Amino acid sequence: MSMSSDQVQQHMMIYLEATDCQIIEKSPYHITVKLSPQADKQLTNRPYYWGFVERTGVDPETLCYTFVFDPERYTVPDVKPAPVMNSEGIPQDSILSRYFDVTPTMPRMGPGRILREDVNYGSQRLQQIWDAARREGSSVYLFEEPGILQRRALFSAAYEPWLAVCFKVEMTCDVKKEQLHFMGISLLSGVITEDFRQQLVGRSLSPRIPENVHINPAELSLGKAAEQLQSNLISSLGQLDYQWADQAQERLKDELVIIDGYYEHMMNDPDEEKNNHIREQYDARRSEMAWQYEPKVKLSAITCGLFHLRPMQ
Repeated sequence: MSMSSDQVQQHMMIYLEATDCQIIEKSPYHITVKLSPQADKQLTNRPYYWGFVERTGVDPETLCYTFVFDPERYTVPDVKPAPVMNSEGIPQDSILSRYFDVTPTMPRMGPGRILREDVNYGSQRLQQIWDAARREGSSVYLFEEPGILQRRALFSAAYEPWLAVCFKVEMTCDVKKEQLHFMGISLLSGVITEDFRQQLVGRSLSPRIPENVHINPAELSLGKAAEQLQSNLISSLGQLDYQWADQAQERLKDELVIIDGYYEHMMNDPDEEKNNHIREQYDARRSEMAWQYEPKVKLSAITCGLFHLRPMQ
């Protein structure tokens, strides 16, 4: 697998916009951005700085980066004087300097607050952003955007809370099959939809609660709702054809017969130490075949979210 510079830039933009970073400058070859506090915490590895900010309650000074996706075509802008940076990337005349009376001894020429990084497929920065997206994207909290008429309406609209879970079902033996089930349950009525994607068709979603709406209080707890979704899915899985599992058991029996036949005459060796060694090999081989061929069904939740939606008409 590989990615073009355009694809890398698209992935970066999705992350930067999702974390509310401020785009300062953009071209087909680069992005200059001032990180949001969320992105700064995830990307810059400055735990001591953020610990200071959280303890004192001062306004944070996030870092700026120029991410370059095509170094050969990117033209470096004119360089201006900038303050001296310490090892954590903090300007010496920043809030830490003001609090601890540290002043810069001399200015220097260079990018200063704007740090440059070349980003391509396989780079550590891109992998870091993917890792952050996986952590933050494991659960979402979204609201449906109301129409223009609702924003101007006299009375607020009542939204219905839904718990949605994307389950992964793994059916394995000597072959493997995976299924994804994106299910949802209304926390108000308990109604379950087995394809929650259809509930989202045509709806615009936002992480911020819109104006002139209110959320109906939930009748189901999140724990109870999750249990009902899982029970519903297990019931549906019970209706499937499991002929593949029976066939896997038959293949396992055939493999065990072959192993038994191979080791049968070898385990009668008069040398007890050698015989014990062969017995260990025999048991290990049978265990290996059982692990490979025995049918297994594994159910796991990979993502979930709370969605606040207008009731379906």
